[in-house]
Amino acid sequence: MKGKQTVWDMVRSLTVIGVVVAGIYIFIPHDEDADPTRTVDYRVETITARRAAPYPVAAPVGLPDQWRATSVTFERKDANAWHLGFQDPDKQYVAVEQSTDASAKNVAKLTQQAKATGQTQQVGDRAWERWDGEKYDALVRQEQGYVTVVTGTADFDGLAAMAAALEFKQGPQAP
Repeated sequence: MKGKQTVWDMVRSLTVIGVVVAGIYIFIPHDEDADPTRTVDYRVETITARRAAPYPVAAPVGLPDQWRATSVTFERKDANAWHLGFQDPDKQYVAVEQSTDASAKNVAKLTQQAKATGQTQQVGDRAWERWDGEKYDALVRQEQGYVTVVTGTADFDGLAAMAAALEFKQGPQAP
């Protein structure tokens, strides 16, 4: 008898807990259409990276407000790696990646295993290599001692829009 009461008590308790949870879900307001993307300010990190990096750090200038910065990092210990992530107006991901590790292995990592197509794309006064991948496409520019990669889920037009907006600076200048 004692064992049956314990099971029955547990079922009743779980039912009460389920009713309380359902009530909370129904009566607590929540917006299912809200955009969960968090926007970050990258100005301070850009200034810091430009002071510390041994190459001109790329950051966009003059992008429309529909471009939203979502992530920013500078890792001096990790080959002076600069990362700046954005969501473009079409809700696609676009990232600017720079590093003193210009190896093919590192570029493949940054582009989610994209491969060089052998084609170039002119953006402003710079020629960029086109890389094509299953997850990300990329525009890659090898410089003396560092690499710049514009990569993401956006199409090549979206990547080119970011590449065109990039300003390369080194030193204590403001972004």
